[in-house]
Amino acid sequence: MAEETKAPAAPAAEVVVVSEAAAAPSVEPTKEPTKECVPAVEETAEKEKATEEVVAVAETEETEKPKEEEEGKIEQSDSFKEESTIVADLEDPEKKALDELKQLIQQALNKHEFTSPPPKPEEKKPEAEEEKPEEKKPEEEEKPEEKKPEEEEKPVEEEKKAACEETHVESTTKEPESTPEPVKEVKKEEEKSVAAPEPPVEKKAEPVVEVVAKVVEAVSAKVVEAVSAAVVVDDDGAKTVEAIEETIVAVQSTKEPESSTPSDPAAESSCAVVEETVVETVVIEEEEVPPPPPEEVSIYGIPLLADERSDVILQKFLRARDFKVKEAFTMIKNVVRWRKEFGIEELLEEDLGNDFEKVVFMDGVDKEGHPVCYNVFGEFSNKDLQKTFTAEKFLRWRIQFLEKSIRKLDFTPGGISTLVQVNDLKNSPGPFQKELRVATNQAVTLLQDNYPEFVAKQIFVNVPWWYLAFNRMISPFLTLRTKSKFVFAGPSKSADTLFKYVAPEQVPVQFGGLNKEGEHEFSTADSVTEITIKPASKQTVEFPVSETCTLVWELRVVGWEVSYGAEFVPDAEDGYTVIVSKTRKLTPTDEPVLCTSFKIGEPGKVVLTIDNPTSKKKKLLYRSKTKSSSD
Repeated sequence: MAEETKAPAAPAAEVVVVSEAAAAPSVEPTKEPTKECVPAVEETAEKEKATEEVVAVAETEETEKPKEEEEGKIEQSDSFKEESTIVADLEDPEKKALDELKQLIQQALNKHEFTSPPPKPEEKKPEAEEEKPEEKKPEEEEKPEEKKPEEEEKPVEEEKKAACEETHVESTTKEPESTPEPVKEVKKEEEKSVAAPEPPVEKKAEPVVEVVAKVVEAVSAKVVEAVSAAVVVDDDGAKTVEAIEETIVAVQSTKEPESSTPSDPAAESSCAVVEETVVETVVIEEEEVPPPPPEEVSIYGIPLLADERSDVILQKFLRARDFKVKEAFTMIKNVVRWRKEFGIEELLEEDLGNDFEKVVFMDGVDKEGHPVCYNVFGEFSNKDLQKTFTAEKFLRWRIQFLEKSIRKLDFTPGGISTLVQVNDLKNSPGPFQKELRVATNQAVTLLQDNYPEFVAKQIFVNVPWWYLAFNRMISPFLTLRTKSKFVFAGPSKSADTLFKYVAPEQVPVQFGGLNKEGEHEFSTADSVTEITIKPASKQTVEFPVSETCTLVWELRVVGWEVSYGAEFVPDAEDGYTVIVSKTRKLTPTDEPVLCTSFKIGEPGKVVLTIDNPTSKKKKLLYRSKTKSSSD
């Protein structure tokens, strides 16, 4: 009957499985249960492809969005206006970028990354090699300690097995097959009992002897219960229990003196835990070496993260990289590294002579207060300069000059921290002189890479035709932000173009202004009046005087080609007109600026007459002041 009842049991189980598989096709509308494994794999593959395509489209959209945003931002910067350097005036994304950049710089200062060697892979490899042995040491120390308890548990189990077999042989000889099962159960229970007390040892931190005693008591109790339940009770039952108790007592007596030694498995396990924790704490204490203080790094004479001036410097790098934090941080590290390699601090102390002082010089400020730097490329045609010219010498002199100029800027928020460059291309050798072209290209590259956002405006005057053609060729490769800083003017419009950005009293005489070197009657503090003289017309200028004094005036017509005269007209009706300067024709070869004085003894006025017979507009510049007669 047992065979008959068991036989249909197997088909019943098969029917259940088949019924689940067969019931699935009956539901046709859903069609989900009818899918087999292979179609499911194909569908998952198709889904993965679809997700990959979606991700690719999303990535392309994300990459295109920043481009569109950047193009939108660049289009708005057609008329360039210098941004504020005050942090409070920044937009929220710009503030966030500044904070992130400061955090990266602080971490780099703490790790001394600015003073580390340039090749990054060489820096990382030694660190990884140093960390690996340190990480392996604790593991190697833990492994032998973990293995010891497992290996030492075996003799204990063998002793207990031998004890149980001896007691069982004495007690019974009828059922030899029943003894292995309780022994196996005893093994499992002993392993559980040994493993169970480990967590409380770590938590309560009890002494090792007490832990061992508790473990032995628990093991003895469970062994007694297991053996008594498995062995058939007979007349010799008491003997088996006594034998087991004797073996347990023997084991306990042998363990108690050795509890302090690592021979006891329970003690060794607890000791191993304690030793492991001790080893780990020791390793941690060895690694917790006090870190070195953050390094101090200065750039352009401003310590990084020292004060609010550093924020102005960091904004320059962020704007140069469109507020991309990682790119700006990389640029800063490269600049700091280049400055050390080039020896900027030592270069500032060198005496490189004054051979190029007429090629590049600072003079005056623009209408917004930016210092103006003039680059006169025509001076390279000087034969005396060509004899001593070398690309390396000029490059070092140019960098030294720029560094000294930058140190005079105001990097406080809201201060003037940029320059205006005026590039005079009159009589420039052009791109045909190889050595000069190489030196110029090197200088431009170094300035762009290591001095970001230090130029507020680039004004090119006396531009020849070949430079305009060259500019048209490179214009497509320049950003709109860069091109918005460029201003070009031919020879006939150079002075008028300069006067839009720089006041005439600040413009040097050689560029059409009234700023002369040395001591004169007027300085850059004396304002100048501008008047445009129409073609084929006369212009008069009057200086009224009400008391006895000496009147001094300064006059200039850009390009001259006009007639000029001056006279004094008294206020008294019976007074006589006095000719101060006879009318005469002035040409471009004449003195560029006329300075005249006239002593006046009665109230009246000085009248200047300028006649423009040409068909072109002329720019008239003049200023005046009075001095006491005693002077």
